[in-house]
Amino acid sequence: MTNIEIGMMVAFILALVFSGWKLYAFMPKEPLKDDDTNSTATYELKMMMYKHIKNGVLEEELLLVEMQNDPEFDKEHFWRFNLNRLRQLLQSHYIENPDHQDLKEIHTHLNTKVDDQSASK
Repeated sequence: MTNIEIGMMVAFILALVFSGWKLYAFMPKEPLKDDDTNSTATYELKMMMYKHIKNGVLEEELLLVEMQNDPEFDKEHFWRFNLNRLRQLLQSHYIENPDHQDLKEIHTHLNTKVDDQSASK
């Protein structure tokens, strides 16, 4: 190897180390205040979604509006909540519950579950 090749190799390694350090330095160290994708925020949104589905909201667009108008909905925290995020929540529900195929089946399951609990008391 010539001196030029060694110099280029050293420069490349230094640039690589510097780039890695810059990436590390700018990565967030703590959760963001408005992160609505963590498990706690997802759980809150799912519970709100279930509440409105149980009350008979069986269309995605209407469910979105009802959730956004809910008094418990934190507009500052969930400012990115939109129809795509709602569909992600529904898709995760369908994956966890493969016997549910649409909102009507979720609605039926939620109301049956409540009826079973009240009958057992």
